[in-house]
Amino acid sequence: MVFAKTPSQDASVKSPEKLIHNLKQKYPKRHQHYSFEDFFQFHAHSGQISDWNDSRITLASEDFIVGLIEGLESEVGSASSIVMYNIGKAWGNRDFKFFENWFEKEYEYSIHESNPAYVLEAWWWPFIAQGWGNWEVDMSDQKNGFMFVNIFDSAVARTLGNVGKPVCHIYAGLFAGFFTSLVKKELSCIEIQCYAMGETYCKFLLGKRDRIDAATFWHNEGATARDIEKRLVNGEYLQ
Repeated sequence: MVFAKTPSQDASVKSPEKLIHNLKQKYPKRHQHYSFEDFFQFHAHSGQISDWNDSRITLASEDFIVGLIEGLESEVGSASSIVMYNIGKAWGNRDFKFFENWFEKEYEYSIHESNPAYVLEAWWWPFIAQGWGNWEVDMSDQKNGFMFVNIFDSAVARTLGNVGKPVCHIYAGLFAGFFTSLVKKELSCIEIQCYAMGETYCKFLLGKRDRIDAATFWHNEGATARDIEKRLVNGEYLQ
């Protein structure tokens, strides 16, 4: 839906200020900008934060994360996990377009012509800088229709602590949305191991719907991440 501006709007509504990254403006072709001081730009006069890729940054406290999740659980109960997943998936779809634009502008290569591992590290590095945690991607089973993503120090799981269940649904949705857009095939994702369950890191399974459906069933039946991985590697799926 497109809204046309009225004359009064033209006179009274101001466009958002364009945030200028001083270092990027000075060195537009610079690639070694991955220190905290270089990557982020703090605009003291407006109270805003942006990064090297012209993305606006909002700082959120642990209380915000707790409030968001508890508020959703209060409103929709167990469906809160689905809501968080869908939020993450929509975020991933949009972030792919944003990422593709800045990656190809900065490196002057199509993401589809670049080394996949390099592309994925370029995508996730800003998330690390923003506090979403380090990651590890295992694509060794990609030919079998699935792959694993490990997240160390998840912002959500770290905040909620040991609650005995997976809590990083927004991460699962983010991965599903981003990788679906990247490979142009519908993918789903499930967290099969979580720091909030007493584990040392969070583990996500990303793949085709039948793989994820099978993993979800096994996980609900009490299977561990290792059990699920073995079954998938052995070609076990739901009939």
